[in-house]
Amino acid sequence: MRIISGTYRSRILGAPPGLATRPTSDRLRETLFNVLAPRVVGAAFLDLYAGSGAVGLEALSRGATSVTCVERAPGALKVMRENLANLGVRSGVRVHAGSVGSFLRKARAGAFDLVFLDPPYDLEGEYETTLELLGAASAGILADGAVVIAEHRRKQKLNDRHGALKRTRLLEQGDAALSFYAVDGQDG
Repeated sequence: MRIISGTYRSRILGAPPGLATRPTSDRLRETLFNVLAPRVVGAAFLDLYAGSGAVGLEALSRGATSVTCVERAPGALKVMRENLANLGVRSGVRVHAGSVGSFLRKARAGAFDLVFLDPPYDLEGEYETTLELLGAASAGILADGAVVIAEHRRKQKLNDRHGALKRTRLLEQGDAALSFYAVDGQDG
């Protein structure tokens, strides 16, 4: 696993051992950031279920102003902190060690331009819970024009709507898919 582009281009990232954390493939990350390219520079990026931090670090490498990674698995947190140290990242990244639900309920209003979520595939209910939180009471954490992206299995069908969030795009690549959401009535 490596950083695809930007400041940290081609730098290698560690991944947690075992199957509990499934890193986003380099190819899918490249597709994601090709779509997001015009929005990343200067953005506040939120990486939920961050694992190794690869997606958030890619955003930082490509010019995001700030990245917040939320992860609760101790092994993944250890690898994420090692990745930050190995890249020499000293600012611009905040790591929240805890549950996504707890973080979303406490996050400040209007804080994030881009939100990426990739729960473990065996926790399918987390998609619904997290997207509903983002589309309901926690929607206040989304900046105007924010985009929420969920990585999921291609065969897993996510709802087109979650509260105020409406799916605007679905990209499928191999066995994975990316669902893009925006607050209904805002450009996404």
